[in-house]
Amino acid sequence: MGEHADNSSPGPVAAVAAGAEVAEATAEPARILPHTWEEARALAWSAAEPLPAHTVPLASALGRILAQDVFSRHAMPHYASSAMDGWAVAGSPPWILADKGARLTAGQAVPIVTGGLIPRGAKSVLRSESGELSTDDDGLPVLVRGDAARPGEPKNGQHIRPTGQEAEAGELLIKAGTTLNPAHLSLAALGGMDELSVLGRAAVKIVLTGDEVVQAGIPDPGFVRDAFSPQLGAVVTMLGGAVVGLQRAADNLASMLDALVDDEDDPADVIITTGATGHSAADFLREAITAMGGTFHVPHIAMRPGHPTLLAELPDGRFIVGLPGNPLAAMVGLLTLGAPLLAKLGSLPEPATTEVACGSPIKDYQGPTRLMPYRLVYGLASPCANTDSAMMRGLAAADGLMVVPPHGAKMGETLTAIPLPWK
Repeated sequence: MGEHADNSSPGPVAAVAAGAEVAEATAEPARILPHTWEEARALAWSAAEPLPAHTVPLASALGRILAQDVFSRHAMPHYASSAMDGWAVAGSPPWILADKGARLTAGQAVPIVTGGLIPRGAKSVLRSESGELSTDDDGLPVLVRGDAARPGEPKNGQHIRPTGQEAEAGELLIKAGTTLNPAHLSLAALGGMDELSVLGRAAVKIVLTGDEVVQAGIPDPGFVRDAFSPQLGAVVTMLGGAVVGLQRAADNLASMLDALVDDEDDPADVIITTGATGHSAADFLREAITAMGGTFHVPHIAMRPGHPTLLAELPDGRFIVGLPGNPLAAMVGLLTLGAPLLAKLGSLPEPATTEVACGSPIKDYQGPTRLMPYRLVYGLASPCANTDSAMMRGLAAADGLMVVPPHGAKMGETLTAIPLPWK
């Protein structure tokens, strides 16, 4: 989790009162021209610093980036053990069965299972399928080689895993910077580790707004279905964040202020909101940020869709990524500002862009950059259909987003493109 300067939060009314004193200094710069898409993306990357490394239990380390080299705390294995079920033996057959725990001398054997501690004096292990219990001339029980035994079996040291066979004490097991997979966690456990030091990962709280939003079923006219809760958390995870909470805020200032208060049980480094980023009578995010003394790093972006997308920072160090309420516009905003911010906080590389060849002429748009879902058709990026800001069909079928400059693009022109995190 990030280090917050102050985890205590005022109530909504107190926040408004306190905000009145700083409103002039921190109010949204309404008269400043919106940032270009390139500027906004760069600001989202530069606004944050990587979160500090911290230790987590092995069970919580999957997919995390290792912050420190892992060295074995002991030899692996830390005792000589059997690689087979059978008998630990000393000397040549026949072998007299000795008491368990006794030191073996030549001509003695003791039953053993895979992974069992090799008793003192044992020189090898005879596999269970290679031995038979028999009797000697005096009728006493002895162990002999069976018909299935290979010639000379067991050879000295055969089927014994010596101490330190896999690693010596202090040997490097996993290098720092490794993204931990299940095998790494098992290896760390075998090396004697109970927890690992991992790089920070942004804890994200999602706040969904909109009194007109319904969570299930078919909405009545004037209402819309919730398009965010099924997808937003998954995309945040793909971008390197960890969702720690989801809250719904009503379309009023008090509810928005309450939603932006930090949760002491699950503190967040980033709050991602949907809707309420505009300037209508139902949009209160900007007013709430100003009332809480927040600073706007990116108040608007000269792009379509998603121009009301914003990036702000509260006095306690938490970031707010405000996404528009329309589904495609919100996803464009998230990939523009959220992706670089979450990557920086999580010590990940800056999200890369690619290049594509435009598959059809695109007319100018007189102002903003356009982020257009495209499909690759014969190696060319062809704009998808159904890409209004409120639509999802185009993005669902897309291979990426191409960045179309205000003057448009010619057939075959090379354009910047954003890969989709699920591709």
